[in-house]
Amino acid sequence: MNTPRVPTMKPGHSLIKHYLQFKDLRAPEYAYLFERAAIIKKRFKNYEKYQPLADRTLAMIFEKASTRTRVSFEAGMYQMGGSVVHLTTGDSQLGRSEPIEDSAKVISRMVDIVMIRTYEQAKLTKFAANSRVPVINGLTNEYHPCQILADIFTYIEHRGSIQGKVVAWVGDGNNMANTWLQAAELLGFTVHVSTPNGYEVDPAVAGVSNPDCYKVFKDPMDACRGADLVTTDVWTSMGYEAENEARKKAFADWCVDAEMMAVAKPDALFMHCLPAHRGEEVEADVIDGPQSVVWDEAENRMHVQKALMEYLLLGRIG
Repeated sequence: MNTPRVPTMKPGHSLIKHYLQFKDLRAPEYAYLFERAAIIKKRFKNYEKYQPLADRTLAMIFEKASTRTRVSFEAGMYQMGGSVVHLTTGDSQLGRSEPIEDSAKVISRMVDIVMIRTYEQAKLTKFAANSRVPVINGLTNEYHPCQILADIFTYIEHRGSIQGKVVAWVGDGNNMANTWLQAAELLGFTVHVSTPNGYEVDPAVAGVSNPDCYKVFKDPMDACRGADLVTTDVWTSMGYEAENEARKKAFADWCVDAEMMAVAKPDALFMHCLPAHRGEEVEADVIDGPQSVVWDEAENRMHVQKALMEYLLLGRIG
């Protein structure tokens, strides 16, 4: 039996819940999502049909290219019984000849949920403010909440609760770093941040108010010392390609290698949101080594996003 369609709601209605950055949800909601993701993943592995989103449609809007985001959302929505509309800014009017507000009002009348992968967070926020349906951040320059959702779920799978643990962030003070800080503040762990000069995390952009949730280290080795998880990202994110050569020079000492992993805890995990450049931000023997969980991490994007879409559309199950 199909789940009844949620009545159309006006923009700004309290029943609409968006996921634009990690701090949009509370700690109890994350505990629920991780439980649901585990259940949904188990069903997937056992080939159990589970389609609570039958007759629901996801619109995916891409300004930035994508592999994992597209496959994880599209496959996930189909597995949950729904359908998908794929849009790029090249084949839609979004922000080109039509105001974002107008596009949001039209698209959200035709679908049940929207995922946007774009550059400026402000564009995402503007779309959500004019949407009748939930909007999910698939990545912006400022935040990448779905990735951190997957990363923490992966940590829980391998090591249990992340509360009280230490996550070492080595590299650029980018959208991933910002989101890790938000997660630390909400879920009670600490991030050790090490970035080159000029590429620091801006706490104001990260949107954290508790300075105790992170510590800054000039030396990446010190950031990794005693860490439960070591993680990094490419040195040059999409949209910053013109800075590539300058970044390669600045980040030369911020390559996660065996020495960094050796000063972390013996059972420390390594994560990377991918795509990775072996020999730049991480050495091959680390990302392809026994402490790396990057493939589980990548797969888990799909499972946590299925749980997220289920929650945003249907609320708590059971």
